Amino acid sequence: MTTSLTTARLTAVTAAKSTRRLYRRAAGTVLGSAVELRTDAPDVVLTFDDGPEPGGTDRVLPVLAEAGATATFFVLMTRVRKHPGLLREVVAAGHEIALHGVDHRALPTLAPGEVARRARGGKAELEDVVGREVRWFRPPYGRQRLSDWRAVRSAGMLPVLWGPTTWDWKEVTAAERITKSLQGVRAGSIVLAHDGFAGEEDGACDGPPPVLDRGKLIAGVLEGYASRGLVARSVGEALARGALVRETWFPG
Repeated sequence: MTTSLTTARLTAVTAAKSTRRLYRRAAGTVLGSAVELRTDAPDVVLTFDDGPEPGGTDRVLPVLAEAGATATFFVLMTRVRKHPGLLREVVAAGHEIALHGVDHRALPTLAPGEVARRARGGKAELEDVVGREVRWFRPPYGRQRLSDWRAVRSAGMLPVLWGPTTWDWKEVTAAERITKSLQGVRAGSIVLAHDGFAGEEDGACDGPPPVLDRGKLIAGVLEGYASRGLVARSVGEALARGALVRETWFPG
């Protein structure tokens, strides 16, 4: 009896979660952020946050080149102003540039009008540096209100979230990071990685950075994906062979 009741509860919970997911995706056609791609190609979307940063970005770039991979770099303007040359190296290597923020402060901690001003200003400043349109935005910590989403959309960008992650902001072992990066990954997944680590000067509050070689980590991640027949691509490049899947996501 107890086993039957437990199974029934688990089934009900699973069904409820599935229903909520379907609802978020249906609503996402109007108010959604990108969460993955629908594609028949063996593409996994690799994204990097918090750069550009010496010791991170410059270690990742040759690894991507060797693997024939591309990625989308969600940059902070606090970092771009310090390292514009490094950002130009990313562009020259054929990668896509997107905005992570003027700094790393969570959007819900800011007034809605401030979010709109920062979205417009950050996009314009970044486009001046890279000389091309900036289409994507990643809210710091993945946190956004409906008003923040609207501000980003009114600035001409779409929020992009993620699924699998590399745990490269945590103090865990290299093996744990690789295992985590493979968890749930499939064609069309958007993977979260970092080529930098936002600090107090960026408005972040995440403690000291973990000790790791970001280039070595990404080499292992790409090897893991290759073993599953997957190739890392930027959002824009993967879109040439797929379509964005959008969900409503307003955790505040």
